[in-house]
Amino acid sequence: MGGNLFGERFQLISFGESHGVGLGVVIDGCPSEVIFDEVILRKELERRRPGQKVNNISIVSDRQELDSPEILSGVYQGKTLGTPIAMFVRNNDARSQDYNEIAQKPRPGHADDTWKMKFGHTDPRGGGRSSGRETLARVMGGAVAKMFLNQCFPETKIIAYAKQIGPLKLTPEDCLEIETKITSPYEVDTFSSRCPHAIMNSKIEELLVKAKQEGRSYGGEVIVLIKNPPSGLGQPVFHKLKSDLASAFMSLGATTGVELGAGHEATAAEGSQFHQQQTQAHYGGIRGGISTGETIQFKVFFKPTATVLDTAKKGRHDPCIIPRAIPVLEAMAQMVIMDHILWQRQDRASLIR
Repeated sequence: MGGNLFGERFQLISFGESHGVGLGVVIDGCPSEVIFDEVILRKELERRRPGQKVNNISIVSDRQELDSPEILSGVYQGKTLGTPIAMFVRNNDARSQDYNEIAQKPRPGHADDTWKMKFGHTDPRGGGRSSGRETLARVMGGAVAKMFLNQCFPETKIIAYAKQIGPLKLTPEDCLEIETKITSPYEVDTFSSRCPHAIMNSKIEELLVKAKQEGRSYGGEVIVLIKNPPSGLGQPVFHKLKSDLASAFMSLGATTGVELGAGHEATAAEGSQFHQQQTQAHYGGIRGGISTGETIQFKVFFKPTATVLDTAKKGRHDPCIIPRAIPVLEAMAQMVIMDHILWQRQDRASLIR
């Protein structure tokens, strides 16, 4: 099996299954002397963790995992060594008996049958490696990239929020107000749905609490913002910044599409007006595959969680994956931006010291 390696200069390889001993990550290419902040690592894992509650409301899976990381190598006296960083999280609350029936009868919308078709011998417990639990490895990698950016590019902030969950959707005016005011992803975390709009958050809570009780699920749309990115990031032609970010976002199991800037709305625009204005909103902060230094904006679309109806009652599920997918999207963006920063150093002699 290939496809478990992510990145070019800052590289991550993840391993483990949903109901195995645990899941882990090996990171190669991180420079030495990066201050390794375990508080950031644990906080990012907590943001993705199942079983979490915000204001005593739970709209995510009831699987109770500690997600406590073990740092195995690459860090000494609070700093990275420049050698491979290995981290591991043990599974504590796997209920494999919930999936006995699934081994004989693939679940609709899941990867059970396609993995069986491809590999022959698979682990059906909780989806094995196709489970969303695999994403905690990405969050560990993203946390290391966040430490690097905090130290070397502190002005760069990556923030994602829910624009739509099921039929409930923010207006463009709501989004503009949020994006103007918000300065940290932790502000978004104070809302259980990670939709940072008080009225809409309450409506989404009501929708998802009921969906969780009834075994239904919803998809939606997430906005990913990369504020104050370094300019000049991107490697034409096959590693444009937009293509690497889009690929990173689409690697999540539940994503169905991405848009940059104006996205599909640009298809109806008249060219002279669209390009003369040359606004950040039109291009999403990237032109020619290279960052302009303006805010980069992506829209990421998610299908409803596949575990529904009777299947949901036999295996714990999220009525909507978006609240827990948001820190994963941020982690993927963190890693792509760090990767391209390291990559950019080879482009001009003046950048090499």
